[in-house]
Amino acid sequence: MADNKHLQSFTVRDLNVVLNKRKIISGLSLDFAVGRRTAIIGPNGAGKSTLLRAVSRLNEQYEGTVLLDGKDTRQLGRRELARRLAILPQGLSAPPDTRVETLVDYGRFPYRSWYGGSNAKEDQEVVEWALEVTGLENFRQRQVLTLSGGERQRAWIAMALAQRPQILLLDEPTTYLDIAHQLEVMQLIERINKEMGMTVIMVLHDINHALQYADELAVLKEGRLYAQGAPDAVLDVDLLRRVFGVRADIFRNSHGAAVLSPVELEK
Repeated sequence: MADNKHLQSFTVRDLNVVLNKRKIISGLSLDFAVGRRTAIIGPNGAGKSTLLRAVSRLNEQYEGTVLLDGKDTRQLGRRELARRLAILPQGLSAPPDTRVETLVDYGRFPYRSWYGGSNAKEDQEVVEWALEVTGLENFRQRQVLTLSGGERQRAWIAMALAQRPQILLLDEPTTYLDIAHQLEVMQLIERINKEMGMTVIMVLHDINHALQYADELAVLKEGRLYAQGAPDAVLDVDLLRRVFGVRADIFRNSHGAAVLSPVELEK
């Protein structure tokens, strides 16, 4: 249901972000790949989450320009931006008694007027669609806090999908999940991108998830864009050494995909 056919470009130009008198991002320019999955990687403090918060306008205290189809996002109203872009930051929480269906329905807020008016039939259809896409139809009456970590993350993704965005921003979507639930979430993200053509931009700490589930990498170091390109072309043992200060081995798994295995800190 995302209207991605009209999305032409999503770019950042000369972005600078200062937090607590410290420059976190410095002169960063980046073209995101429309209709693809971009993974943003880099060491702690490199500015990854700060970048997501700036491009989504969760933090508007930045210099530079964020352009959506050539238009400065600062010229877009909050509701208009929310219809085109959804973000799931870290540390999300819902009131204790919130049920899954209610949480997903929150994603319809950009389509409701200040006095509560909306198209109830369309809202319900979109909520049903989002529950189906994320495999939560049978969880609709469950309280969010009773869900497993993976189920809860799918519920938040369903809420974001209910916004019917063109762009989905995810900040460390697999944090605190076990291996099985990490794969479940990453495969869901892959399916959303491939079946709906939705542009996905995600901050990842797991290097191998970036290799396996991203079409494009943006590597940040000290608040600057260090490298960008296809994962196989960009992510190798030399980059891990130069960016993360880690020595690693590389091998191929049973599916023929490259796997990086950190072995020790660079001396």
